[in-house]
Amino acid sequence: MEERFKTFTTLITDISRKIRKIKSEEIEIFNLKAPHVSCVYYLYINGGMTSKELSDIADEDKANISRSIEYLEKNGFISCGSDSHKRYRAPLILTEKGKEVGEYIVKKIDSYLEKAGKGISDEMRKNMYESLILINKNLDSISN
Repeated sequence: MEERFKTFTTLITDISRKIRKIKSEEIEIFNLKAPHVSCVYYLYINGGMTSKELSDIADEDKANISRSIEYLEKNGFISCGSDSHKRYRAPLILTEKGKEVGEYIVKKIDSYLEKAGKGISDEMRKNMYESLILINKNLDSISN
């Protein structure tokens, strides 16, 4: 049991660390940081979204999303569809600059998913995701 715990936690931590490192290295050419990747990615894939929708889909803390949005808007990657006082309800959209970065991110993600999944069959991938979803759900019930 101890070995199972060590293997699971070590692998999950190591994978997470590598993903953050890849995000940081790939995106620094645009003067962006890893937390900005999810924002640009989901806006590119889904089009206009509110900050709440973005926070939900990226599964990020609202404060982190808010800081990322502020940075991305200030640096010309996104724009807000409204100047009203209810900005949190206004759709955020990528500017042309943001779309270029979004396209770059999507291509990189597709490439890395292909490389990371090398040797994994569709059935193995399906089972892995089902297992991870179940583990996550079980951990939710323990941590709540």
